[in-house]
Amino acid sequence: MKEKTILKLKLNTDPRWVNIAEKNIEDILVDHAWCEQKAASTGISMIIHYPEKTRLVAELTDLVAEEWSHFERVLLELRKRGYPLGRPRKDEYVVQLLAHVRKGGTRERQLMDQLLVSALIEARSCERFKLLWQNIADQDLSKFYYELMVSEAAHFVSYVDLAKEYADPAVVDARLQELLEIEGEIVTNLPVRDDRMH
Repeated sequence: MKEKTILKLKLNTDPRWVNIAEKNIEDILVDHAWCEQKAASTGISMIIHYPEKTRLVAELTDLVAEEWSHFERVLLELRKRGYPLGRPRKDEYVVQLLAHVRKGGTRERQLMDQLLVSALIEARSCERFKLLWQNIADQDLSKFYYELMVSEAAHFVSYVDLAKEYADPAVVDARLQELLEIEGEIVTNLPVRDDRMH
């Protein structure tokens, strides 16, 4: 998978991250579990706020179910290793991205920003899952992260397609480029953490 082509990310993850992550796999799995829970909650929130958007409701209903199944699968990986779930932690990466969802304006513009920020979170998760798939020694986890990498790439595409359903595609593409630049700056400025998926 060529991230820069499919996911359009401006910056690849620091290669040190996967080595640090592997040494702290309990923390990474706990953080990953909560990321999946939050992804499902985000989809539910958008359904609640935009119930009149028929395609959005249909597609996000499927996406929520898939994200929740991922949450359950990460819980299983934790249990297999004798690790508790642990408490959720503040995800500074997501907090900083969400700060760029513009307030005011039309509901459609807010929805576009919400969908595109969600797309970028999926893209970054996909890129990190690829690193884990290719580099982690635990073969069960390697296979697990390959499967989730494929799923997250599909979610990125779905969110961008939904944005283009409800806004001018040219406007969506321009805004996506803006947010990709912002996302790259966020990743550049955040420290490499040993206990975070993002």
